[in-house]
Amino acid sequence: MKLLALGTAVVLAAAAAGAEVRTKTVEYSQGGTILEGFLAWDDGVRGPRPGVLVVHQWMGLTDYEKGRAQQLASLGYVAFAADVYGKGVRPKSQAEAGALAGKFKSDRNLLRERVSAGLAALRASGLVDPKRVAAIGYCFGGTSVLELARSGADVAGVVSFHGGLDSPDPSAGRNIKAKVLVLHGADDPYNSAKDVAAFQQELRSAGVDWQMVSYGGAVHSFTQKEAGNDPSRGAAYNEAADRRSWQAMKDFLAEIFR
Repeated sequence: MKLLALGTAVVLAAAAAGAEVRTKTVEYSQGGTILEGFLAWDDGVRGPRPGVLVVHQWMGLTDYEKGRAQQLASLGYVAFAADVYGKGVRPKSQAEAGALAGKFKSDRNLLRERVSAGLAALRASGLVDPKRVAAIGYCFGGTSVLELARSGADVAGVVSFHGGLDSPDPSAGRNIKAKVLVLHGADDPYNSAKDVAAFQQELRSAGVDWQMVSYGGAVHSFTQKEAGNDPSRGAAYNEAADRRSWQAMKDFLAEIFR
């Protein structure tokens, strides 16, 4: 028995040593617009596995989301960082980012279609179990995955990190099939108490399976070091909230994919 256990351990160690997170750029389209996403997976994992769509913040698809996709791949998921804005469309300033994000926030149907196209690209990778798919998003991306859920998309769950919680059509909550996890900065000035309460009531009225975790002392963009460390500006990195929210997401994914 000891020899068998030792042999098994050696085989597993060898497999782990040979495993590597692979990545590639993927072109796809929606409504005639060419989009460019980023796929990450662990080539040491065999067979279909759960997939996670990652939706970017208002600056578009950056190294930040690609890094998150690689983190998810190292956990055994196939991750696809979607592109909502379009190939080569990357804001060079906050003003430009605000205009681009505003375009999609004012047209929620278009936003849903762009995120759904990313979801289709993830499923088309050939690596994913199509019945075990989730979506996560940051800031603008958090809003985006909530809209994906409101579209009635067939996903197991969505996770919003410091996303916008307003909803132009609260009745859309009735379409939600996914479980919902919202990871929120308790002091985020960009989500009013009125919007938070209305969001919770939308999900409650629709009978959605939802959770919301509020992190004390955290403001907007609390997972992003690029936001700086001055909470008085309304957006700032918070190491504790970043760490705790990532763990909450891992626990959530483990539950919905069990």
